[in-house]
Amino acid sequence: MRRISKRTVFLLILMGILVAGLLFFTARYFLHAREWVTFQGSPHVYSGSNLSSGKVTDRSGVLLLDSTGESRVYAEDETIRKATLHLLGDRYGYISAPILTEYADKLVGFSIVNGLYGAKQASNTAVLSISAQVQKVALEALSGYHGTVGVYNYKTGEILCAVTSPSYDPDNMPDIEGDQTGAYDGVYLNRFFQSATVPGSIFKALTAAAAIETLGDLSGRTFTCNGTLDIEGDTLVCNGTHGTQTLTQAFANSCNVAFGQLAMEVGAETMEEYAEKLGITTSLSFDGLTTAAGSFDLTDAANFEIAWAGCGQYNDLINPCQYMTFMGVLANGGEAALPYIMDRVEGGVFAGYEHGKKTTGRVLERATTDTIAQMMRNNVVNIYGAWQFPDLEVCAKSGTAEVGDGTTPNATFAGFIRDTDYPLAFIVIIEHGGAGSAAAAPIAGKVLNACVDVLSQEKS
Repeated sequence: MRRISKRTVFLLILMGILVAGLLFFTARYFLHAREWVTFQGSPHVYSGSNLSSGKVTDRSGVLLLDSTGESRVYAEDETIRKATLHLLGDRYGYISAPILTEYADKLVGFSIVNGLYGAKQASNTAVLSISAQVQKVALEALSGYHGTVGVYNYKTGEILCAVTSPSYDPDNMPDIEGDQTGAYDGVYLNRFFQSATVPGSIFKALTAAAAIETLGDLSGRTFTCNGTLDIEGDTLVCNGTHGTQTLTQAFANSCNVAFGQLAMEVGAETMEEYAEKLGITTSLSFDGLTTAAGSFDLTDAANFEIAWAGCGQYNDLINPCQYMTFMGVLANGGEAALPYIMDRVEGGVFAGYEHGKKTTGRVLERATTDTIAQMMRNNVVNIYGAWQFPDLEVCAKSGTAEVGDGTTPNATFAGFIRDTDYPLAFIVIIEHGGAGSAAAAPIAGKVLNACVDVLSQEKS
């Protein structure tokens, strides 16, 4: 009896270990099976560095990529191929496609229950939120400039445009290494998601937000600009001599003197707090993408440096996608949808995907954003020209970002449309483009009108 009892205990221990092992394996399977199946070395899922399953279309059903055959088939239109290259990747892995990698299990039709479906694994289709037509218009509008254009719906989060330039045709790759003209400098960089750039005066929208919320009522205050501001022996130079002006007028004039004063009054610590809570110094992560983080560091900064930072200079850097989201916050009363680009993957019951809305949470008071929106609207009506945006209530701020070394400044332009039918926020950055109002605003007009055309067609 004693021997039988010992054997029984031993068997029970073995059974317990077996059950524990099965439970451990099952848990790991459910947690990691998708990674095991879609790891980039798998010959069943990847050809080289490229996903070899599934199709990709834009929001209107335009085919952007077909990976179901022996080789990749891109869009028929050459400009669309160029305009979507940094989202879909090229044939050789020089430009990656993290969006497709993130949803590889969906595109190949993997299911936790059924595994890979065999022949069906090539039939799933990813539908992106972008418009191929808008991408094309944006790339053409950049006209060979290096830069980026982004537009998104601040109510839903869907990105309609995310173009970066320069680009190239994946069906006809140029000799990039041998190019001596500079036409392809930085071509492998996705400027919309991966870059951090000097903002220039578009950053004054953030300085205005911090000042309005921390300095009390500024509606009756005036600022005097004589063209320069002496700050402890350093001289802050303005872009003009503006005389006595209200905050709205100073914003329209893009007055460095007024906004330098405001930044110093708000103070380094509070300015840094607003830069952080409005996302300037953090990254966005979605759809396999992680944006570059911007920079706003006033550690040990002198008053002149604080003032210069409040004008979007000093060591200020912004990521275009993140700053576009901030424009959405201003447009939507202090809280906006977070951007996304993968709308859905159409597949089986267990293999499909559909985006779920996420928001920034409330980061500014509605009274603050209403005030800034009115000032940005005044800019368009009285400075930039509302004729560039016919029938659209566009609110915007331009910037001329000094990048040093005596080179032509970067042109920046950011803002939004106040319209329930077309709730769009945008950003345009042109490297060495000069004045934002002259170089970037017309591009914004072309792209926004293209977005409105697409959304109007969807409503009809």
